[in-house]
Amino acid sequence: MPALSQKDFIDIFRRDWGETWPLLAEAQRLRERHFGREVSFCVITNAKSGLCSEDCAFCSQAAGAQGDVPRYPLPPQEELVAAAARAAAAGASRFSLVTSGRGLNSKKEQEALLGTVAAIVDTVPIRVCASLGIVEQSFLKELKAAGVSRYHHNLEAAASFFPRICTTHSYAERVATIEAARDAGLSVCAGGILGLGETLVQRWELAQALKALPVDAIPLNFLHPLPGTGLAGRPLLPPLEALQIIVAFRLNFPDRHLIICGGRQATLRSLAPLIFAAGANCLMTGDYLTTKGRLPEEDRQMLADLGLELVQETVSSDRQAVSSNK
Repeated sequence: MPALSQKDFIDIFRRDWGETWPLLAEAQRLRERHFGREVSFCVITNAKSGLCSEDCAFCSQAAGAQGDVPRYPLPPQEELVAAAARAAAAGASRFSLVTSGRGLNSKKEQEALLGTVAAIVDTVPIRVCASLGIVEQSFLKELKAAGVSRYHHNLEAAASFFPRICTTHSYAERVATIEAARDAGLSVCAGGILGLGETLVQRWELAQALKALPVDAIPLNFLHPLPGTGLAGRPLLPPLEALQIIVAFRLNFPDRHLIICGGRQATLRSLAPLIFAAGANCLMTGDYLTTKGRLPEEDRQMLADLGLELVQETVSSDRQAVSSNK
């Protein structure tokens, strides 16, 4: 199908429920054309919590946030390896180590995390991802050599909206990190958070920015306003609008992985199973960074009820690549 124009993209959000159904049918056709009836899971772990210098308005770990969140440094290696093993046992294809802060730039922390990655790669049948903030390309290359297959770094929002949600680092730094991860040989996962107060044009702007970048997977998050954050007073997106967002991104990115992540339960509520009809082919399951998620067994049951197949992507090619780098 031809690429969506800005007008077509915005018109998706001006439809009522009845007018949205034909778009869901088209989005589902695109998903099945590129991914069949297969769905994959990813799991994240909060590998360094709180203590953040950045002021992202949506985050309960941000500097200035008043929420009661855990604060701890990198856990012992065995704890993170055990978490990866639980993710693999739950059916996840990918396990991501996520740390708070501008970036994991202390040499001691970097070495500890590289050791953890290597230990997971050697013992757990799961692909390892990392979300460590703004880091140097040299460290990204070390992550690749240790066994990380994909780096996650969201744009969060359109460039024109970004200064309203973060002032301690720039949008350009986020773009540069995504490009550096690709240059280091890593697959890249980058998306954003919807429902921050952005306009429809700014949603289009975010989609176009992602289209211009070397992005393999696009995580879509929906703002879950948390007490003590800068956006605590924002309302949740209506469930239909969240589905329209998924449709709009699938129509814009026919062959990219679309991962539905944070805010899923609070925003979509009873319409959650329709994310696959809207075009999603991946799902973050389990807990998020500072909030509870759905149990993997509940998500596996949802797929079974829908006649969809949970697949665990092979890790053999990743391990061969790591062995050749050692």
